[in-house]
Amino acid sequence: MKETIQPVIAPQGSIIEVLAAFTRLGLTSFGGPIAHLGYFREEFVVRRRWLDDRTYADLVALCQFLPGPASSQTGIALGVMRAGLPGALAAWIGFTLPSALLMIAAAYGVTSLGADTVALHGLKVVAVAVVAQAVWGMARTLCPDRERATIAILAAVALLVWSSALAQIVIIVAGGMIGWRLLRSGAPAAAPVPLAAFDRRLAIGCWIAFFGLLIALPLARTVFPFRALELFDSFYRAGALVFGGGHVVLPLLYAEVTPPGWVSEAQFIAGYGMAQAVPGPLFTFAAYLGAVQTPIPNGWAGGTLALLAIFLPAWLLVIGALPFWNWLRSREETQAALRGINAAVVGILLATLYTPVMTSAIMTVRDAALALACFGMIAVWKWPSWLVVVVAAGIGWAVSA
Repeated sequence: MKETIQPVIAPQGSIIEVLAAFTRLGLTSFGGPIAHLGYFREEFVVRRRWLDDRTYADLVALCQFLPGPASSQTGIALGVMRAGLPGALAAWIGFTLPSALLMIAAAYGVTSLGADTVALHGLKVVAVAVVAQAVWGMARTLCPDRERATIAILAAVALLVWSSALAQIVIIVAGGMIGWRLLRSGAPAAAPVPLAAFDRRLAIGCWIAFFGLLIALPLARTVFPFRALELFDSFYRAGALVFGGGHVVLPLLYAEVTPPGWVSEAQFIAGYGMAQAVPGPLFTFAAYLGAVQTPIPNGWAGGTLALLAIFLPAWLLVIGALPFWNWLRSREETQAALRGINAAVVGILLATLYTPVMTSAIMTVRDAALALACFGMIAVWKWPSWLVVVVAAGIGWAVSA
């Protein structure tokens, strides 16, 4: 039987549109990768309607499978869908640059949060509302029956009991296997929305580059002991070998920069504190480390090199995976597995709503009240996320004062 080739739809948006949307998110998306996924859904599924919940959940599931920063990879994939490969670059720049600039500035001395800590606590509370809204909206769409709701609940319970990056991968795989066995519709597979509009040869080239650099860089630094090459290799491996993203990358970075004496332990901890306070991806902590290190290159040059190195694996993996993900998700058996995976993703979001989002933000009854008010602003009154961020920061400051 002749294989049916999934048609590819040309991107429907512009680079400027993508850059503007992601720059606003890069300035207002506090709360870590899980909260970022909630911000993305609110912005691109609910408000702008660039894609539907099913397609968004498929992207999130793919990026959860891949090593690297899941929220940044999801942003790159959204940029590809909207405006092709230039749109992916615009999405990454818009979402990453504000945080990276702040972290490099922190390396020049802005490492103490001081009085700003109170307002920033209000921003963490916003993350609770954003994730809660994401769980509520995705559950209604992706868990409409008892079977998928059961998968979501079991996934949440499993992650709460066994909390690790490996657990997330195991839960997603288990959800896919359950869906593959039990959630087939029996009807012909409906073609999903294509995710990428570029040749598979480019994707294969990205896979070759990913593994080639992973092998070649450590060998090259032993033959050519240049500091820039050592820096690039250390941060590339950190970005390529971490599953779960976000906080999971911190031990890898610590092992790369502190024992050799590039960055002192006090500098590392101070930068980590600042990374919790800025919007955007936590992987921009690499820009701080590259800038604050003692050996040359440091400063702006070192920060930029470290930033590019840690994000390069994410780029190669997303571009390498998207065309093949298109083909896989168009098959009925794959769609059945995706129903289970999407339900498991809802469960993972539900578990992370409690920890680390709520456990790091809800300390008092006032925090709970503020979180509930923020949820009402987003879910009931349909306020834009950036406005809720501003209001919550102001309320947090005023309550403390």
